[in-house]
Amino acid sequence: MSESTSTRLLDPLFTTDRMRAVFSDRGRLQGMLDFEAALARAEARVGVVPAAAVGPIVAECRAEALDVDELARGAALSGNTAIPVVKALTALVAKRDQSAARYVHWGATSQDAMDTGLVLQLRDALDLIEADLIGLRLPDAGRHRLAFIALNSIMLLPDRDAQRAALATLARHLAPGGLAVVDAWLPDADDLGRYDGRLILEWVRTDPDSGALVSKTGSAIHDAASGTIVLTSIYEEAAQGTTPRRWVRQDRLRLISADELAAFAEEAGLRVELLAGGYDLAPIGSGSERAVLIAERR
Repeated sequence: MSESTSTRLLDPLFTTDRMRAVFSDRGRLQGMLDFEAALARAEARVGVVPAAAVGPIVAECRAEALDVDELARGAALSGNTAIPVVKALTALVAKRDQSAARYVHWGATSQDAMDTGLVLQLRDALDLIEADLIGLRLPDAGRHRLAFIALNSIMLLPDRDAQRAALATLARHLAPGGLAVVDAWLPDADDLGRYDGRLILEWVRTDPDSGALVSKTGSAIHDAASGTIVLTSIYEEAAQGTTPRRWVRQDRLRLISADELAAFAEEAGLRVELLAGGYDLAPIGSGSERAVLIAERR
């Protein structure tokens, strides 16, 4: 890339080489190609496409086999990136097996390929973020005045060891006297008792642009043995009397108590300055819905 067109001057402020690779052109293409490979396997498994078509399709689902500049020109003409990708993939598969080529992208839409590819990129990105939470070591570690894990992020880590490691990562990057801030949701016994898998309609709204109805239905299941809550959100969109489009999101939260939070901080070399019950920093109590830890690096 020439100096006149480079946009990487500020990249180090906002991203890393590994994250840049995830969202690069090659990363975007590979996400769509991984979708196409998985689609062929799944359709063959249920008899929608011949099993013999899978091998030639999967073998060509490699981003390095595609010409990014040619695909970019195709995207400009077709209006999306999936159409030229499918066309190029079909041509590559045809060189291997002409009969298999007709089953590339069978029954799918451009949106299926682009959206699923993006979700696969986001999955890889989240893996990098989680790895940073529990093992990041920046060159200037030990010089920061403030480090934080906000908005229940610590609850997305899978177990106590990972949560403990996240506090140690914060402490490692703070200068002596620097502050670590962590907050976490504290559901009470009544909340946990209701988390038995029942479905609750949370809201119905009208999309101001399309006029379609959009609804959210939620479910939660508490597993006391593992100390986790699985939250499921189901979003549906449709005009009255039509078949709805549905999106499902699921999150697994590992509960952490205020005492655990404070103990992990102390183990990491932090001195707990305040354990508050909310963002107003009022003292934590029996009815507190949140724990906000503020701790100083020794």
